[in-house]
Amino acid sequence: MIVMKFGGTSVADVAAIERLIAIVRAARQVTIQPEAADWRGPIVVVSALGGATDRLLGVAAEAGAGDIDGASEHLAALRARHVEVAMIVLDARERADVETFINREFDELERIAGALGVLREVTPRWLDALAATGEIISSRIVASALTTHGLAASWVDARKVMVTGEEHTSAPPLLPETTAALQAIVDPLLGQRRIPVVGGFVGATRAGVTTTLGRGGSDYSAAIVGACLGASEIQIWTDVDGMLTADPRMIKDVRLVPHLSFAEASELAYFGAKVLHPATIQPAVAANIPVRILNSRRPQDALGTLITRDRPSTGKPLTAVASKQGVTVVDITSTRMLMAHGFLARIFEVFESYRTSVDVVTTSEVSVSVTIDDARRVPEVMAALAEVAEVTREDDMAVICAVGEGLQSDPTFVSHLLESIGGIPIRMVSQAAARRNITLVIREADLESALTRIHAAFF
Repeated sequence: MIVMKFGGTSVADVAAIERLIAIVRAARQVTIQPEAADWRGPIVVVSALGGATDRLLGVAAEAGAGDIDGASEHLAALRARHVEVAMIVLDARERADVETFINREFDELERIAGALGVLREVTPRWLDALAATGEIISSRIVASALTTHGLAASWVDARKVMVTGEEHTSAPPLLPETTAALQAIVDPLLGQRRIPVVGGFVGATRAGVTTTLGRGGSDYSAAIVGACLGASEIQIWTDVDGMLTADPRMIKDVRLVPHLSFAEASELAYFGAKVLHPATIQPAVAANIPVRILNSRRPQDALGTLITRDRPSTGKPLTAVASKQGVTVVDITSTRMLMAHGFLARIFEVFESYRTSVDVVTTSEVSVSVTIDDARRVPEVMAALAEVAEVTREDDMAVICAVGEGLQSDPTFVSHLLESIGGIPIRMVSQAAARRNITLVIREADLESALTRIHAAFF
């Protein structure tokens, strides 16, 4: 049994869902063969229609600011778009049921937006209630579309099978409860040779309160479903051919990476590769389930990228280069650090208390430098750190992460990497303990030039 996750661009409109149906049909024809080892499924996990979640979050912001009319106007446009996409459902009676479902969900959103406009406050709980609607509706549409196109499918409400903690907007899945729910609801559908369709990104607490797993959480949902039900493969269908050697928006001659290890994929995803959500790999790693990235626009032509625990050696040190922009560097300097027990712990407790994640860290005898890609609470962090150290910040920085299993066996790689970028000033350099990545921090203005030089030197 495979899990097939389709992102927002793969369910953006009627044409996109038609491609999805053809892809699922092809997978179904393979898995239902009598000689197949596992004829069940596939399980389909879908995101919201492309751009819908951003629009819903915009509605929340408008309602919270008291602009009820603006929120209603955008909800009306979003309602009309979903009704239009529901035309993919061929059977008139089934389509009427889907439209009734859509209107009921949007009527509830109108009610919520009106209430938030009066309160002038959008709590994380209400934000989740609004944001989750995109996946709830899109999965309902796709389930009916599959069924009326001759593929027996059943809609599964994600709030019934993805059980989470209560941390709204980024709720952690509770795997024992989620496994039990999936086995109780999804397994019987698979046994009936139906195709379960579930919305990604969405869950609910034990008490049934709607939550979300955080942005990009549809990938995570697919991996959790696959791990809990013992899938043979998790497929991420998107609008690119797979994982690439660099960001194609900056480098013209990027290449497809056909095979990655879990560790390489995690590093690349964390440091900016947009194809894959960083958390996706975690459940797959634990269950040792292969992950495949595929292009829903070119299902026959694009080979995609396969991600497994181990991969064959290519004989080359570098696999790919990822990058992040909009990074802030924070420098903490104090002579009290010298030989001082617990000083570093105190520094990182400050970041923890303000829920600010740190990416790259370098240290010397009396200073620590860190990079942060979400600088919203940096002023508060700096104020707290100023009680024990001198603190400065530098904005408009970028991170380049060179990743490859072959780095471990090539003692000359670092020198070649630094040579490749010539005279571009480097702010920080860091190597992970596993020695499969080298991270450079440079000025954002130098990023495209540095990536171009690195890519030309190694690919």
